[in-house]
Amino acid sequence: MESKQGEEKRFKGIAASPGIAHARVFLLAQKELTIPKFKVSSDQKPREVRRFEEALLETRKQIQAIRDEIKESLGEEEARIFDAHLLVLEDRALIDESIHEMEETGENIETALWEVGHRYIAAFGQIEDEYFRERAADIRDVLRRILSNLTGQKLDQLESLPDGAILVARDLVPSDSASIDKSNLRGIVIDAGGKTSHAVIVARSMNLPAVVGMGDFSQRINHNDIILVDGYEGTVILNPSEDTLFKYGKLKSERRDIEKLMIEHAQEASVTLDGHPVKLMGNIEGPDEAEKALEFGADGIGLFRTEYLFLNVRRLPTEDQQFQAYKQVAETMDDKPVIIRTLDLGGDKVLSAANMPLIKEANPFLGYRAVRFCLEHEHLFRAQLRAVLRASVYGDIRIMYPMISGAGELRKCNHFLDSCKEELRKEGIAFNEEIKSGSMIEIPSAAIAADTLVKDSDFFSVGTNDLIQYLIAVDRLNDRVAHLYEPTHPAVIRVLDTIIRAAKMGKIGVSICGEVAGDPVMVPLLIGLGINSLSMSPTLLPNVKYVVQNMELSEARDLAQMAISENDGSKILENLLEFYTSRTAKLY
Repeated sequence: MESKQGEEKRFKGIAASPGIAHARVFLLAQKELTIPKFKVSSDQKPREVRRFEEALLETRKQIQAIRDEIKESLGEEEARIFDAHLLVLEDRALIDESIHEMEETGENIETALWEVGHRYIAAFGQIEDEYFRERAADIRDVLRRILSNLTGQKLDQLESLPDGAILVARDLVPSDSASIDKSNLRGIVIDAGGKTSHAVIVARSMNLPAVVGMGDFSQRINHNDIILVDGYEGTVILNPSEDTLFKYGKLKSERRDIEKLMIEHAQEASVTLDGHPVKLMGNIEGPDEAEKALEFGADGIGLFRTEYLFLNVRRLPTEDQQFQAYKQVAETMDDKPVIIRTLDLGGDKVLSAANMPLIKEANPFLGYRAVRFCLEHEHLFRAQLRAVLRASVYGDIRIMYPMISGAGELRKCNHFLDSCKEELRKEGIAFNEEIKSGSMIEIPSAAIAADTLVKDSDFFSVGTNDLIQYLIAVDRLNDRVAHLYEPTHPAVIRVLDTIIRAAKMGKIGVSICGEVAGDPVMVPLLIGLGINSLSMSPTLLPNVKYVVQNMELSEARDLAQMAISENDGSKILENLLEFYTSRTAKLY
């Protein structure tokens, strides 16, 4: 293969799946469906409803067939992506609203469905949590397929990729992913998306490098261009030179050896060279992921995002359904701690699934969610707390409240917990009387006044994603200001120091469960500041553990002192990178 067709150009995106690939571009030119718009008379409306019902049935058949194919090729875990799609087809709110829209406007069902569907997509897209924003793609994909069946327009297919292709697209929805010729695919590059997008799930399942968040990259290249994809650093190189290819060929081999070495040592203790233990925990979204956390050497589960249970069901889970999920994780982890975060969602699909009115908010980042939602919907909060308490006899389960803004909210949450304990005692249902409950520190008010939360908290867990975003007023998904999202900003370092000092004064533990916890460059600084537990995506555990095992606590404390006294975030990062390089140099 000829590798040089023009000047070498480099593009930067988000590293989504590790690996290096070099091949020709297969450019997916996703065409937009043409939505016909016309008036329908009263006597034509029953016909429109029948067409809608037939399209829903046909779509269900297609999605079920895709699910079966994915289960066969990639496994049940990846196939579950399409369970959410099947549930969209059963969502009476979406279906009934579309029919109502048609009847009210007198326009055809395609137009009505398009209007209602995009209102749902917009609402999901406003949710702060990246995972749930990505679920807007589920609705968009299903909507596109229904409209295809209504209009007779065919969707793009990817069954026959040329040998050794790197797929480049504006976006990649699950049904696109299912039709990919996986035998010939070498990598994925996507303009849109984040680290929880379906393209990433597919890439990781297939062990392929992927870079997402590339902006308008698909519009700046041509079909059959030659590119190199670096899924470690989030870099894509157009027309790589011979020198670049040699460098990356060597890097690819080194990376594979390093990853193999780190995984081999993943089950060893996470202890610094001078004997300081650091707990490394896993973040999970469903009970089945606990096994993977153990495979990568997790000391426990530092964050169980229970929203997963509420999202992927037609109706909100009952107390018993939640109990079974929490029990499964506790038993899988044996005596290792499992921190269950109470529901951190509100204002969208979950509400409609609960037969509550859809709430549209001008600023959902500061809106009606998490404990604010739970404290106003006592039946949901009580059911979850009771389920957690019941499961607590099967392992070291702990409770964590998200988005706590002050001591008043925390006391209210603990009041509900105490009330549920009393209910279970009267009912003769066993639970761990000494169960621990903690506060998630992710709002500046909670961070600054952390000393007021210590009395009613058994532990703190710092959600750095939101804390940094709120603290320096940067929307990390806004391309115009994303470069200002700086974990090493002096204000961030000082606020972390404030939280840790408050925890020490109150003699409680403090962990971090945001993205920085899984960044091996940041880890020595966090440990030096006094963090004794880090929680991250399970696949990141081996790398972080290696860094911990190859440093001393005294070195980490020196880095922390440097960071606290430094007023330039870029210099702090420079020092951290230098330290990380010194610890990992022997691997290369």
